[in-house]
Amino acid sequence: MAVLDGKTIIITGSSRGVGADTAQILAAQGANIVVNYRSKAPRANKIVKSIEEAGGKAIAVQADVTVEADLQNLVNTAVETFGSLDYLVLNASGGMETGMGEDYAMRLNRDAQLSLARLAAEKMSAGGRIVFVTSHQAHFIREVPTMEEYQPVAESKRAGEDALIAEIPALSEKGLSLVVVSADMIEGTVTATLLNRLNPGAIEARREVAGKLYTVNEFAQEVAKMVTAEVETGHIELVGGARGFID
Repeated sequence: MAVLDGKTIIITGSSRGVGADTAQILAAQGANIVVNYRSKAPRANKIVKSIEEAGGKAIAVQADVTVEADLQNLVNTAVETFGSLDYLVLNASGGMETGMGEDYAMRLNRDAQLSLARLAAEKMSAGGRIVFVTSHQAHFIREVPTMEEYQPVAESKRAGEDALIAEIPALSEKGLSLVVVSADMIEGTVTATLLNRLNPGAIEARREVAGKLYTVNEFAQEVAKMVTAEVETGHIELVGGARGFID
């Protein structure tokens, strides 16, 4: 707990799913948590209440990560509320939504990730870290094909990962590190459920190849670990291994 006691962490897309569980895990370790949400305030406030009832500290901050002004407000609010910004978990992603424009996946999964990383880095304390959350389907998209419906998301998330990796020299100058955390399909997430609906049996097929698919909470535990893990900047954590992708 001493490692994160009093440290401030922004977690994007943390009103539900992996982000919400990661927020609660890190709050229990003493961190001040900034719960970011795009539109569902009651859901975000519920996570904050859960953290506070457990003795932790958290605030909910609305921010559409594709809007630059929202990102600046997110970072500023974190610092103004808790006095510092120490870690950033880039968990928010998407791209399968309809009516958001053809370039939405790239704007969300590449451009927004890089913009927030740069804004946060200006305020973060030396020794801090940015954690980018992705999937094996995206990380290995250039070597292993994915489902057609997920292709734009996979390509844009890999583009986001590459853009962040390219920022490592600039981050290192500020004393900051970058870690990428990747996993196979996660049981119970909106994306996995939707892909399984579009491709019946997709989850079972991946489970058979991988041997095990992580639950939301199990993956959140791994994401939380990488916030303070003793690894070099640029480390790629392949949660659960990557059977079917690298062997």
